[in-house]
Amino acid sequence: MKFTSDFKAILLIVVSAFISGSAVAQQKTEMSGNPVIQGWNADPEAKIFESQYWIYPTYSTPYEQQVHFDAWSSKDLVHWTKHPDIIDTAVIKWAKKAMWAPAVAEMGGKYYFFFGANDIHDDKTEVGGIGVGVSDSPAGPFKDHLGRPLINEIRNGAQPIDQFVFKDHDGQYYMIYGGWQHCNIVKLNKDFTGLTPFDDGTIYKSITPEGYVEGSVMFLRKGKYYFMWSEGGWTGPNYRVAYAIGNSPTGPFKRIGVVLQQDPKVATGAGHHSVINVPGTDDWYIVYHRRPLGETDANHRVTCIDHMYFDKDGFIKPVKITFEGVAARPLK
Repeated sequence: MKFTSDFKAILLIVVSAFISGSAVAQQKTEMSGNPVIQGWNADPEAKIFESQYWIYPTYSTPYEQQVHFDAWSSKDLVHWTKHPDIIDTAVIKWAKKAMWAPAVAEMGGKYYFFFGANDIHDDKTEVGGIGVGVSDSPAGPFKDHLGRPLINEIRNGAQPIDQFVFKDHDGQYYMIYGGWQHCNIVKLNKDFTGLTPFDDGTIYKSITPEGYVEGSVMFLRKGKYYFMWSEGGWTGPNYRVAYAIGNSPTGPFKRIGVVLQQDPKVATGAGHHSVINVPGTDDWYIVYHRRPLGETDANHRVTCIDHMYFDKDGFIKPVKITFEGVAARPLK
């Protein structure tokens, strides 16, 4: 069978277009995969700073080895760059172990890195609790902002760990924190060096909902305050995330239900998360840790990302945990 030169030219164009279209399609569907960052990492704080996505996790290893933090940045949720050792016990002199669960906030062009340290059980005899680092860059390095813990006290039964920093629509920064099945909310002062009383004169307000264990998260959506937390034991397969919705940062918050949990075909112990909202959209992602199937070491946890959706009434739909993760989502 003979082909004319015109037919060959047309065939070449068609084949080239098909190959080019396939390449574009593959590029558009490039996925992050889960885990989204490599290594044993847990309790991730996910933020958007300087037109990039950031993940700040706990280094998931025995307590005595938890003496530093790393960070990762990405322009598209798929390709990540590691920023090692952004803060450690060499600069936080009072921290000795168990540096946990970062919370990072930007204020006045500076970046503040909140963390728990030392796993204190008696505030009368032990030094530790929630500390603060400060840097000119979200990649650090961070130095000690106070030279001591911001919160070293055990109030309302809440161990001073697992802090989350929330900025309200009026510019007020709050910190929600607590372990041992108790949760407090406090108001941060204007330079993050101390706490400010509420209008009734109290410093620490308990907002503990039913089922709360640890891992607080709060965000605003369409005028409502979403409060999320982790339930169950962190070493077990049933670690999970539940939530409530309130009309103010102090609630009251009534538990609605579980939105993130294990899938025996994918992973167990899915919990201790944070969320990302792409600016100017209603697109939401949940960044969390989970334990790969077959892993029995409590510290063998990995950081993952999946979509988080809402129904027409504003309730959070159950999250589907995946191996694929999410597609590239560059920031504008």
